[in-house]
Amino acid sequence: MESGLKNKVALLTGASEGIARAAAEAFAAEGVRLAICARNESKLRKAEQELMARHKVEVLARSLDVTDFAGVQAFAREVAERFGRIDICLANSGGPPAKNFLSIELEEWRKNVDLIFLSVVNLARSVIPYMQKSGGGRFLAITSTSVKGPIPELIMSNAIRPAVVGLLKSLSIDFGKDNITFNNVAPGYTATARLNELAGVRALAANVSVDKIQEKWSEEIPLRRLARPEEVADAIVWLASDRASYVTGQTILVDGGRYIGVA
Repeated sequence: MESGLKNKVALLTGASEGIARAAAEAFAAEGVRLAICARNESKLRKAEQELMARHKVEVLARSLDVTDFAGVQAFAREVAERFGRIDICLANSGGPPAKNFLSIELEEWRKNVDLIFLSVVNLARSVIPYMQKSGGGRFLAITSTSVKGPIPELIMSNAIRPAVVGLLKSLSIDFGKDNITFNNVAPGYTATARLNELAGVRALAANVSVDKIQEKWSEEIPLRRLARPEEVADAIVWLASDRASYVTGQTILVDGGRYIGVA
């Protein structure tokens, strides 16, 4: 089934591992030219080399923290100059740690507002003009099922991530006339390094093994297993493709049915 993605240009943040790394792989398989950034230089270079070798696509990689707002703006300019356009943008960042509310200082709240929310604001401001210039685009953010229902011990994620949903819903209204769509992909429990960290915290608190925590999570999911990063990446690629040209302002859950609400 034709996706319309071949030779498009995608900018992905936090793409050295996890879901965004899987999305980079899936985009590359479709013939998308890639611009990726992440904080970890060695992991980023490994991803760059693997993507180019495996898929024979052009890849621009820069070591960058998404809270370096000026750096992200400069990266977007570099991408547009290098490739002549930006068609797709995937906003992704690390998430906040599991903590008790009373143990979180205000400065940590400010830090995570920058990381989770203002990084998306800055990225959208950086790429939208290029999408307008080329006649449209796709802006996507990886959020979490915490935008639908709170996740125990992740109070900062529960509080901050819904702001991203509100932002992209608003932008979908403001920039629909420019043929730019804005959507969120909200993964459930997905087998990534971040999930392993969370499992470790909960295992320590409960004095059980990490495997026991992951088994418990799997039992909460109708499909009875954790997601693979590639399964979330498939939803991202679909939303970026021509097949989803009339989908905007939406939050797509990729959680194996764990969220039990109807809205």
